[in-house]
Amino acid sequence: MKHLILSLLLCAAPALAETPMTAAEFEAYVEGKTLYYASGGVSYGIEEYHPGREVRWSFLDDECKEGTWYPQGDQICFEYTDGTGPQCWTFFLDDGGLRARFGDDPPGADLYETRASDEPLKCPGPALGV
Repeated sequence: MKHLILSLLLCAAPALAETPMTAAEFEAYVEGKTLYYASGGVSYGIEEYHPGREVRWSFLDDECKEGTWYPQGDQICFEYTDGTGPQCWTFFLDDGGLRARFGDDPPGADLYETRASDEPLKCPGPALGV
């Protein structure tokens, strides 16, 4: 039984030792990129990162939200022009790219980077009437 508990603790140690990215590390990694995110194998959204900590986000619905990001403790917070208020995430850099955990959520429902591009988002926006 002791060996089983020790084995479980050793396997869990890397997860406990996660180190969040600093704002400088996050900025250096994302600036000038368009990153695609998924959760649980399902596409989630795309974010374009501009100089000056400006961003453009889309939930894959061709509508984009403009915003900015700023550090707050170990988290990176995003505020968009739609007035939804700050959305704070903790970012980690893994072998496969970025991984993001919302607020104080426990591990398991993280978003993860599926690909990076230098192409801008295509944001035609909502249909406008005549």
